[in-house]
Amino acid sequence: MTQNAEYFARYEAIAAVSRRMLTAARRALWNDLVGLQEEYLALVDGLKDADSNVTLDEGERARKYDLIRQILADDAAIRDLASPSMARLSALFATERPARMLKELYGAR
Repeated sequence: MTQNAEYFARYEAIAAVSRRMLTAARRALWNDLVGLQEEYLALVDGLKDADSNVTLDEGERARKYDLIRQILADDAAIRDLASPSMARLSALFATERPARMLKELYGAR
């Protein structure tokens, strides 16, 4: 496999995991999403080293940008799907923690 082919195989793998993450988010399979996120991060870390050693022609750059756009679109959709859950969780902690802290501070007096 050529260096560029290996490089694009990495991007394709990241895009595939990104699609699987979006599917998990659409199905509200948050535990699955966390596991996929670990796989995604490992793939991205592997790409960082390869990125500096590759020279792309115009067509390859266009292909790379298409893959990046797809990955970013998946990421945005995942964030949109996760935002309501994250907002509810943040609200829960925001209301529980101060109330508990106040009770601990002033309840004993």
